[in-house]
Amino acid sequence: MAKGTGSTGLIIIKKYANRRLYDTSTSSYVTLDHLSELVREGRDFEVRDAKTGEDLTRQVLTQIIFEQETKGEGALPLNFLRQLIGFYGGGAQTFLPAFLDVSMNSYAEAQKEWQKASNPVTLFEKQARRNMAMFEQAMKMFMPTLYGAAKPEKPASPANSMIEMQAEALANMQSQMAAIQEQLAELYRKD
Repeated sequence: MAKGTGSTGLIIIKKYANRRLYDTSTSSYVTLDHLSELVREGRDFEVRDAKTGEDLTRQVLTQIIFEQETKGEGALPLNFLRQLIGFYGGGAQTFLPAFLDVSMNSYAEAQKEWQKASNPVTLFEKQARRNMAMFEQAMKMFMPTLYGAAKPEKPASPANSMIEMQAEALANMQSQMAAIQEQLAELYRKD
Protein backbone atom coordinates (compact mmCIF):
# COMPACT_ATOMS: atom_id res chain seq x y z
CA MET A 1 0.00 0.00 0.00
CA ALA A 2 1.35 3.42 -0.90
CA LYS A 3 2.15 5.70 1.98
CA GLY A 4 1.63 9.46 2.00
CA THR A 5 4.51 11.82 1.48
CA GLY A 6 4.16 13.29 4.94
CA SER A 7 2.62 16.47 3.56
CA THR A 8 -0.15 17.93 5.66
CA GLY A 9 -1.97 19.51 2.70
CA LEU A 10 -5.09 18.34 0.94
CA ILE A 11 -4.55 15.11 -0.96
CA ILE A 12 -6.33 14.77 -4.29
CA ILE A 13 -7.47 11.29 -5.22
CA LYS A 14 -8.61 10.75 -8.80
CA LYS A 15 -11.25 8.13 -9.46
CA TYR A 16 -11.23 6.62 -12.92
CA ALA A 17 -14.11 5.01 -14.80
CA ASN A 18 -12.64 1.57 -14.07
CA ARG A 19 -13.17 2.39 -10.33
CA ARG A 20 -9.44 2.68 -9.71
CA LEU A 21 -8.26 5.35 -7.29
CA TYR A 22 -5.09 7.32 -7.95
CA ASP A 23 -3.35 9.26 -5.16
CA THR A 24 -1.76 12.31 -6.80
CA SER A 25 0.45 12.95 -3.76
CA THR A 26 2.24 9.60 -4.11
CA SER A 27 1.68 9.04 -7.85
CA SER A 28 0.28 5.60 -7.16
CA TYR A 29 -2.96 3.66 -7.30
CA VAL A 30 -4.54 3.09 -3.90
CA THR A 31 -7.39 1.14 -2.36
CA LEU A 32 -10.32 2.06 -0.15
CA ASP A 33 -8.32 0.60 2.74
CA HIS A 34 -5.60 3.18 2.04
CA LEU A 35 -8.19 5.98 2.13
CA SER A 36 -9.58 4.55 5.35
CA GLU A 37 -6.07 4.70 6.82
CA LEU A 38 -5.72 8.33 5.70
CA VAL A 39 -8.92 9.13 7.59
CA ARG A 40 -7.61 7.43 10.74
CA GLU A 41 -4.37 9.40 10.42
CA GLY A 42 -6.36 12.63 10.20
CA ARG A 43 -5.20 13.35 6.65
CA ASP A 44 -7.55 15.43 4.52
CA PHE A 45 -8.35 14.27 1.01
CA GLU A 46 -10.84 14.83 -1.77
CA VAL A 47 -11.87 12.26 -4.32
CA ARG A 48 -12.50 13.71 -7.76
CA ASP A 49 -13.78 12.12 -10.94
CA ALA A 50 -10.71 11.94 -13.19
CA LYS A 51 -12.69 12.98 -16.27
CA THR A 52 -15.20 15.58 -15.01
CA GLY A 53 -13.55 16.80 -11.81
CA GLU A 54 -16.79 16.18 -9.90
CA ASP A 55 -16.32 15.83 -6.13
CA LEU A 56 -16.97 12.18 -5.22
CA THR A 57 -15.65 12.34 -1.65
CA ARG A 58 -19.03 11.77 0.05
CA GLN A 59 -19.80 8.74 -2.11
CA VAL A 60 -16.37 7.19 -1.52
CA LEU A 61 -16.51 7.77 2.26
CA THR A 62 -19.97 6.18 2.29
CA GLN A 63 -18.55 3.25 0.31
CA ILE A 64 -15.79 2.82 2.92
CA ILE A 65 -18.41 2.72 5.70
CA PHE A 66 -20.49 0.24 3.68
CA GLU A 67 -17.49 -2.05 3.20
CA GLN A 68 -16.56 -1.89 6.90
CA GLU A 69 -20.14 -2.72 7.87
CA THR A 70 -20.33 -5.67 5.44
CA LYS A 71 -17.00 -7.09 6.67
CA GLY A 72 -18.58 -7.57 10.07
CA GLU A 73 -16.68 -4.63 11.55
CA GLY A 74 -19.91 -2.69 12.03
CA ALA A 75 -19.95 0.27 14.35
CA LEU A 76 -23.47 1.43 13.53
CA PRO A 77 -26.35 -0.20 15.41
CA LEU A 78 -29.17 -1.53 13.25
CA ASN A 79 -31.78 0.72 14.86
CA PHE A 80 -29.55 3.77 14.28
CA LEU A 81 -29.25 2.89 10.58
CA ARG A 82 -33.02 2.53 10.26
CA GLN A 83 -33.63 5.85 11.97
CA LEU A 84 -30.99 7.56 9.86
CA ILE A 85 -32.66 6.31 6.68
CA GLY A 86 -35.98 7.56 8.05
CA PHE A 87 -34.62 11.11 8.20
CA TYR A 88 -33.94 11.26 4.46
CA GLY A 89 -36.55 13.44 2.80
CA GLY A 90 -37.94 14.75 6.10
CA GLY A 91 -37.63 18.13 7.73
CA ALA A 92 -35.00 16.89 10.17
CA GLN A 93 -32.68 16.06 7.26
CA THR A 94 -31.72 19.73 7.06
CA PHE A 95 -30.25 19.95 10.57
CA LEU A 96 -29.27 16.33 11.20
CA PRO A 97 -25.92 16.52 9.33
CA ALA A 98 -24.79 19.51 11.42
CA PHE A 99 -25.91 17.80 14.63
CA LEU A 100 -24.12 14.55 13.75
CA ASP A 101 -20.99 16.48 12.75
CA VAL A 102 -20.91 18.35 16.08
CA SER A 103 -21.64 15.13 17.98
CA MET A 104 -18.84 13.22 16.26
CA ASN A 105 -16.37 16.06 16.80
CA SER A 106 -17.36 16.19 20.46
CA TYR A 107 -16.98 12.42 20.73
CA ALA A 108 -13.53 12.53 19.10
CA GLU A 109 -12.39 15.20 21.57
CA ALA A 110 -13.78 13.19 24.47
CA GLN A 111 -12.00 10.09 23.22
CA LYS A 112 -8.69 11.97 23.37
CA GLU A 113 -9.47 12.96 26.97
CA TRP A 114 -10.40 9.36 27.86
CA GLN A 115 -7.08 8.09 26.59
CA LYS A 116 -5.25 10.54 28.86
CA ALA A 117 -7.50 10.10 31.92
CA SER A 118 -6.87 7.80 34.84
CA ASN A 119 -10.64 7.25 35.21
CA PRO A 120 -12.19 7.33 31.71
CA VAL A 121 -15.63 6.23 32.97
CA THR A 122 -16.13 9.54 34.79
CA LEU A 123 -15.15 11.47 31.68
CA PHE A 124 -17.43 9.26 29.61
CA GLU A 125 -20.40 10.00 31.85
CA LYS A 126 -19.69 13.75 31.69
CA GLN A 127 -19.50 13.55 27.90
CA ALA A 128 -22.80 11.67 27.75
CA ARG A 129 -24.45 14.45 29.80
CA ARG A 130 -22.93 17.12 27.51
CA ASN A 131 -24.18 15.25 24.44
CA MET A 132 -27.69 15.01 25.86
CA ALA A 133 -27.72 18.72 26.73
CA MET A 134 -26.46 19.60 23.26
CA PHE A 135 -29.12 17.39 21.68
CA GLU A 136 -31.89 18.97 23.75
CA GLN A 137 -30.65 22.47 22.84
CA ALA A 138 -30.68 21.57 19.15
CA MET A 139 -34.19 20.18 19.45
CA LYS A 140 -35.38 23.36 21.20
CA MET A 141 -33.96 25.47 18.37
CA PHE A 142 -35.37 23.39 15.53
CA MET A 143 -38.63 22.19 17.04
CA PRO A 144 -39.74 24.85 19.54
CA THR A 145 -43.39 23.77 19.46
CA LEU A 146 -42.47 20.41 20.97
CA TYR A 147 -40.03 21.80 23.54
CA GLY A 148 -41.40 24.49 25.78
CA ALA A 149 -44.10 26.20 23.73
CA ALA A 150 -47.76 25.55 24.46
CA LYS A 151 -49.41 23.03 22.17
CA PRO A 152 -52.26 24.33 20.02
CA GLU A 153 -55.85 23.53 20.97
CA LYS A 154 -56.81 22.61 17.39
CA PRO A 155 -56.33 19.10 15.96
CA ALA A 156 -52.84 18.26 14.78
CA SER A 157 -52.10 19.14 11.18
CA PRO A 158 -50.14 16.77 8.92
CA ALA A 159 -47.10 19.03 9.44
CA ASN A 160 -47.43 18.75 13.23
CA SER A 161 -47.81 14.98 12.93
CA MET A 162 -44.62 14.85 10.85
CA ILE A 163 -42.79 16.98 13.41
CA GLU A 164 -44.00 14.71 16.21
CA MET A 165 -42.88 11.62 14.27
CA GLN A 166 -39.48 13.19 13.67
CA ALA A 167 -39.21 14.18 17.33
CA GLU A 168 -40.04 10.61 18.32
CA ALA A 169 -37.44 9.28 15.88
CA LEU A 170 -34.88 11.72 17.28
CA ALA A 171 -35.75 10.62 20.81
CA ASN A 172 -35.23 7.00 19.74
CA MET A 173 -31.89 7.95 18.20
CA GLN A 174 -30.98 9.74 21.42
CA SER A 175 -31.73 6.62 23.44
CA GLN A 176 -29.66 4.54 21.01
CA MET A 177 -26.75 6.95 21.43
CA ALA A 178 -27.11 6.69 25.20
CA ALA A 179 -27.09 2.89 24.94
CA ILE A 180 -23.94 2.99 22.82
CA GLN A 181 -22.31 5.32 25.31
CA GLU A 182 -23.23 2.97 28.15
CA GLN A 183 -21.73 0.03 26.25
CA LEU A 184 -18.51 1.98 25.75
CA ALA A 185 -18.44 2.93 29.41
CA GLU A 186 -18.85 -0.74 30.31
CA LEU A 187 -15.89 -1.62 28.07
CA TYR A 188 -13.75 0.98 29.83
CA ARG A 189 -14.83 -0.37 33.23
CA LYS A 190 -13.56 -3.84 32.22
CA ASP A 191 -10.10 -2.48 31.28
